[in-house]
Amino acid sequence: MTVPNTTLRAARLSRRMSQDDLARAIRDAGRRIGLPNACSKRYVQRLESGIVTAPRGPYLRAIECAMGQPAASLGFADERYGLDREAAMALPQAPAPAAGQGPLSGIWLSRYEYESSGRGEAFDSLHHVMLTHSGAQLTVRSLLRSAPSSLIMDLTQNGAVLTGTWSERTDPGGYYQGAVYHGAIQLLLEPSGRRMAGKWVGFGRDWDVNTGPWSLELVTADTGTEAMQRYDRPPEPGQPPASG
Repeated sequence: MTVPNTTLRAARLSRRMSQDDLARAIRDAGRRIGLPNACSKRYVQRLESGIVTAPRGPYLRAIECAMGQPAASLGFADERYGLDREAAMALPQAPAPAAGQGPLSGIWLSRYEYESSGRGEAFDSLHHVMLTHSGAQLTVRSLLRSAPSSLIMDLTQNGAVLTGTWSERTDPGGYYQGAVYHGAIQLLLEPSGRRMAGKWVGFGRDWDVNTGPWSLELVTADTGTEAMQRYDRPPEPGQPPASG
C-alpha cells in the first residue's frame, strides 16, 4: 500500500503552487543546475501519491532546488544518507547549534571569493543555502532565488574538519553563460558552531586549477517553511551573521 507524500503536497500548497507550477519549477531548476529533466504534472501526482518515494538522477536535485529544501524535508527517502521516509518525516526542527556540536542544520550564508582572469578582478559570490546535517554527512543546497547561480555541496564531518565537493551552475545570463564548475573544499568549524571557513579548489575557465577562501555563517537554525521563504532572496553584501 502506498503512503501519500503529504509533506511534499503541504510544501507545494504553502507556496501557492499548482501541480503544473511545481512540474514547471522542477524542469526550470533542472536546467539551472545542469541536470535537465522532463517533469510533468503526472510525475508530480506520482510523487505526491507516494507511488514514487525516492526520485533518482536529475529529479532529486532538481526537486530540492525548486523547493529550496533537502529531500529529507520533503518526505523523500535519501538513500545516500540512510534515511527512509518515516525517519525523515520524524526529524525534529533543528535547535541552534551550541559549542561546536551538531546538528548544524539550518540556513547559512555562503560566501566565497574567486578571481576572474578574463576581467582581471576578484569577486565575492553570496548565496543563502539550506544545510542538512545527518550523522557525519552534510548536504548544502542554495535557495532557488538567493542568486542567479545554483550551488550544491556534499561534505563529511570529522570533528571540526569538513571535507567534500562543490558544484555550481553559473548564471545563464551572466559572464560565464551557465557554465558548470566543480571541485573540492575543506572547511574548519569554529568552536561556536556558527561559522566554518576554509578553501575551495577547482578548475578555471582556462583549465587551470584555482583556489580561494570560502565561508559559511549561520543565519538561522529554523528550517521551517516561513524561514525558507524569508531567506529565499539574494543576501545583502554586508549582512551580519546570526546573533541568537
